[in-house]
Amino acid sequence: MPELPEVEVVRAGLEAHVAGRTIAKVEVLHERAIRRHAEGAEDFTGRLAGERVTAARRRGKYLWLELSDAEAVLAHLGMSGQMLVQPEGAPDEKHLRVRVRFDDGGPELRFVDQRTFGGLALADLVEVDRTWLPSTIAHIARDPMDPAFDPARAVRALRSRRTEVKRALLDQTLVSGVGNIYADEALWRARLHWARPTERLTNAQGTTLLAAATEVMAEALRAGGTSFDALYVNVNGQSGYFERSLNVYGQADRPCGRCGTPVRREPFMNRSSYSCPRCQPRPRRRT
Repeated sequence: MPELPEVEVVRAGLEAHVAGRTIAKVEVLHERAIRRHAEGAEDFTGRLAGERVTAARRRGKYLWLELSDAEAVLAHLGMSGQMLVQPEGAPDEKHLRVRVRFDDGGPELRFVDQRTFGGLALADLVEVDRTWLPSTIAHIARDPMDPAFDPARAVRALRSRRTEVKRALLDQTLVSGVGNIYADEALWRARLHWARPTERLTNAQGTTLLAAATEVMAEALRAGGTSFDALYVNVNGQSGYFERSLNVYGQADRPCGRCGTPVRREPFMNRSSYSCPRCQPRPRRRT
């Protein structure tokens, strides 16, 4: 699932190609793509016609198009959702779900989703902590790349949970934007095992961990994100290449780049967690 760097790459592309344009017509080609819009396809397309896109915004892993009437089109990319900018008249993609045409006759916006786990929905904008957010994600915390992000506050939030540090890091109500890939990479850089109890996380360790998450996501953003297959692309259909720089995620049995110990893969929340047994020793259980 796309994490902060991948979503930011898409947001920047949408800002460049879509912001400032007025929607002429919307076509819903697969109703599952708007299942989160409870009022249905006719309401969705009718309300968007004539709307002006004022900006493309993001918080953490969440992306939306801000509209001129205090509403937003919230995009859930899911496992395979793509927001593509294509010339009008270009052949339709096999898994095209929603098409947005603009009144200037320029390139159209297409929502393509092979697995249909993602989708689009309209939401009202509400003010939260001096920032306007779609009402459906008003509970999402700021991410480490937000100019108003408060690291000390985030560390306190992480330490307040009685759970494993990786579970806390993935909790989007505490810190947003970090998913399985960048959590493993940040924990490796901070030399922390994913199962360390949050109550045993010191302030210094928490600060180091968040700094590592910020650093690795900034590096991934410069590389265009992480693409393991053809499903994650930017608005021009291009893949990112940060997977070439991953230190532990997906590197099971390969030598750790820091100490040479084979990377270990462990089950984690129906997924996997990767770590170096030497650099990130599992915390001892308290007796």
